[in-house]
Amino acid sequence: MSKNFDIIHGNPSQCLFAMVLPMMAAMFLNMAYNLVDSLWIGNLLGESAYAALTAATPILLLLNSIAMGATNGVAILLSQAIGAGETRRTRTILFTSFILSIVFSLGMTGLLEGMVSPLLRFLQVPSELYEMTCLYLRIYLIGYGAVYLYCYFAAVLRSFGDTVFQMLAMLVCTVLNGALDPLLIHGFGLQGAAAATVLSQGICLGFMVCYLRKKALFSFHAADWSGKELGTICLKSLPAAFQQSIPAISTSVLTAIVSGFGVTALAAYGVAGKLELLLFYPAMSFQMVLTTIVGQCIGAGRRDRAWVYCKTALLWGGGLLIILSCGVVGLAHPLSELFVDSKAVAEVVAGYFQVVSVGYLFNMETNCFLGAVNGMGHPGHSMLCMVLYYLIIRIPLACLLSSAGLNGIWAAVLCSHVAAVVTACLLARGLASRKKSPI
Repeated sequence: MSKNFDIIHGNPSQCLFAMVLPMMAAMFLNMAYNLVDSLWIGNLLGESAYAALTAATPILLLLNSIAMGATNGVAILLSQAIGAGETRRTRTILFTSFILSIVFSLGMTGLLEGMVSPLLRFLQVPSELYEMTCLYLRIYLIGYGAVYLYCYFAAVLRSFGDTVFQMLAMLVCTVLNGALDPLLIHGFGLQGAAAATVLSQGICLGFMVCYLRKKALFSFHAADWSGKELGTICLKSLPAAFQQSIPAISTSVLTAIVSGFGVTALAAYGVAGKLELLLFYPAMSFQMVLTTIVGQCIGAGRRDRAWVYCKTALLWGGGLLIILSCGVVGLAHPLSELFVDSKAVAEVVAGYFQVVSVGYLFNMETNCFLGAVNGMGHPGHSMLCMVLYYLIIRIPLACLLSSAGLNGIWAAVLCSHVAAVVTACLLARGLASRKKSPI
């Protein structure tokens, strides 16, 4: 087993950027992948179909968040084992988590197929959009196993210091989806877009499996199964999965609140959600990379280097988000019209970004702190932190301020970002002080 570079002894800034930049590129390609669907659906099928996609988005976000969070929990354990040089335990974690991933993804697929209708009723999807949304989700769920296993293998590669291939795999997936979308949408409407997504995800997973076989970083052996490690993996993966899912749960509730303001408001909230990916994905990249890096540093007993990585991420990540936020806020109106040709929708989108604006900088800093907390081996603490500001602060405040209109809901989002960065900073410093770290 080998890594592409030495996280423990190499130059901290170089190692951080060597992992973050490909990870960000992969995230932006993932954004492009999602935007392709949105652009084709909005321009070929119109506002109603786009609103149906928006109604389905909270469930899609929840599914993807569970996959990313649970596999990030595996990355915590795997990174610490690699950093400590525990080859035997590394193999055990790999095989046990792989079997768990297969069983869990299949179970989630079956469970969600049976819960689509109740979930759409909970989201208060307008009756005129219900059938389109339901069919889209049922087709999408067919490919969820491929999505989950892709996230699993991407997390494993990150643990070994390889984030480049995730970027290449997403490039292939995005190109495939972009080519298949118009063909299948013309033939089958919104359901054709879902079918294009399933096909491209399956091919992308196959591409990754071929790469792993050629790279030969590790191999699976039945003798490496461990019931003890299964329990440890669950203890890390379940909180990490719930942590990653909390924003999606919050988005689901906010979607239900916004839907009460009509189809135009719902479509606008969907457009804003797509544009927000430009600001959220860099923050998620820093969090995932810091989880791996801090995990390896903790495993090797180098807490001093973990702090250097954390400070570097806070500085450069914050600067990046200031630039990106200014661009999105300033261009919100014309960017919105790329998705849906509606001035009413564009006005709502522009108003959203004007209110939330500085919250995206706070979100980047929050993700850096939580990445460090996860790397220290405390995903449960991160989960509780996110429960506080997403579920305890954002949702009740949005319900309360919705009486003031859409801007009241947007103000609740901003307030939750402020609470998030304060809480995450205090949490990271508190845990580090408990371990007698210089953080």
